Amino acid sequence: MPAAAKTGNEAMAEAMRQINPDVVAAYPITPATEIVMIFAQFAADGLVGTEYIPVESEHSAMSACVGAAAAGARVMTGTSSQGLALMYEILPIATALRLPIIMCEVNRALSGPINIHCDHSDTMAARDFGWIQIFSENAQEAYDNTLQAVRISEHSKVKLPSMVTTDGFIISHCMERVEMLGDKEVQDFIGEKKAEVSLLDVTKPVTIGALDLQDYYFEHRRQMAEAMKNVAPVILEVAEEYSKLTGRKYDLIEEYKLADAEIAIVALGSTCGTAKVVIDELREKGIKAGMLKIRVFRPFPAERIAAVLNKIPAIAVMDRSDSLNTQGGPVYTETCAALYNHPKRPKMINYIYGLGGRDVTLDDLRSVFSDLQSIDKKPLFNYLGVRD
Repeated sequence: MPAAAKTGNEAMAEAMRQINPDVVAAYPITPATEIVMIFAQFAADGLVGTEYIPVESEHSAMSACVGAAAAGARVMTGTSSQGLALMYEILPIATALRLPIIMCEVNRALSGPINIHCDHSDTMAARDFGWIQIFSENAQEAYDNTLQAVRISEHSKVKLPSMVTTDGFIISHCMERVEMLGDKEVQDFIGEKKAEVSLLDVTKPVTIGALDLQDYYFEHRRQMAEAMKNVAPVILEVAEEYSKLTGRKYDLIEEYKLADAEIAIVALGSTCGTAKVVIDELREKGIKAGMLKIRVFRPFPAERIAAVLNKIPAIAVMDRSDSLNTQGGPVYTETCAALYNHPKRPKMINYIYGLGGRDVTLDDLRSVFSDLQSIDKKPLFNYLGVRD
C-alpha cells in the first residue's frame, strides 16, 4: 500500500483492522480513546469480522479479553494511564493463563495530580506483570510493532500477552508518514490463530483459573518465568521475517552512533527521535555522542545492553517515570543491574524527565550531553527540566 499520513492512534487502529481480531473489548480513555473508537467504526462498517464489546470499565475490558482468549479467540484492546491501572488486577491473570492478548497502550501519566499527557508511569508500573512490553519511537514503529506483537505472543514457545506502547499526544495525536502493508500481506504474516485449548470445546473439557495454593503455585509461576526467557529469540525471529517483508529492521535495542561513542544516553519512546538530532549536531562539532534505544523493555535485554554499554565511559539513563524509591527510575536501576558484574562498568547518572507531558527540548538533551563531559562532578540522580 502507498504511504499515508497518519497519527499514532490511526496507525494502531489500522493495524488492528488488518489483524481483524475475533474480539475487541475496551473502554475509552484519553489519549488512547481514538484507537478503539476508529476500530469500532471499522466494525460498524463491516470492514472487520470482530465481535466488539463496549464495556463499563477497563477492569471489565480486560476481564472480557481474558474470557474471550480462554475460549480460543484472537483478542485485542487498548487503554492508557488510569485505565491501565484499573486493569492491573487482571493483567497478571492473563499472563498466568498464558493468553496472548495484544494491548495498544498509550503512555500517559498516572494520577495524581490529574494529568492526561505523556510519561511512562503507567506502563512501568505494570512491568512485573509478565506482559511483553514494546516501546515505539514513532507512528511507523507503532504500526509495525503491533503487527509483530501478534506473532510474538501467539508463538508456541511464548503464549504471553503483549502491550505495544506509544507516547501520549506526542505520537498518539501527531501525524506523520506511515508505510502500511496490504491487508492480505498482514493476514499471511500473522497467520491463523490456532488455540490448543478452548473453554468452548465441550469434548475436551479443561479447567482454567483454578485455585492454586502451596502445592503448585510456585511451579506455575516458574513456568511463566521460563516462558519470558523464550521471548527474546522469538522477537528476533519475527523481526527478521518482518524485515524481509518490509525492509524495516527491528531488534531488542537500537544502537545510534555508539561504535566509537565516548558519551551516550539510554532512552525509550519518542525522546529517541529528539536525541538523534542532538547527537548528529554534536558529532558535527567533533563530540563523540551516541544513544542506546531500548525497544523491548520486557523481557529486559540485559546482556545485549551490557555488551554495548560497557565500552562507553560516561552514560546518562533517561527515565520518563519516577519509581519514588530514592534510587533512580526503573530504566536506570535495571541498566545498572545489567552492568553490575562487568569489571569495566561505565559511570552512569540518571535523569528523571518529561513527567506529565513536559516538553523535552533539544536544549534539555544538549545539557545532558554537556553534563556527561564532566560526569564526575554531577550527582547520580537528577531531575531534568523541573522548576526549583
